[in-house]
Amino acid sequence: QVQLVESGGGMVQPGGSLRLSCAASGNIFSIAVMGWYRQAPGKERELVATITTGGYTNYADSVKGRFTISRDNPKNTVYLQMNSLKPEDTAVYYCRLFTTNDGYNYWGQGTQVTVSS
Repeated sequence: QVQLVESGGGMVQPGGSLRLSCAASGNIFSIAVMGWYRQAPGKERELVATITTGGYTNYADSVKGRFTISRDNPKNTVYLQMNSLKPEDTAVYYCRLFTTNDGYNYWGQGTQVTVSS
């Protein structure tokens, strides 16, 4: 069983920065793809960024150049550094752990990010 615990959300002014963290329990972190997703009120959950075991990253066009995903395998933790935040980045951010071959798929409980002046 895997548990994902996000932290680092909060309220920030436009142009500010936040760093989200997601710590995973269990022993499959090193073989899993990690991702950050977000869901704004009244909208579908959408991909923000993913990172593979080899460090290959993928970003939504809306966050390219502003957000950076990274992972620390010994610490079983994935991060999302968010810079130049905009009001439209306001959402609940979810961490996801999944594998492409073994069918693992876990979600965290979400952390609120609010960008407002």
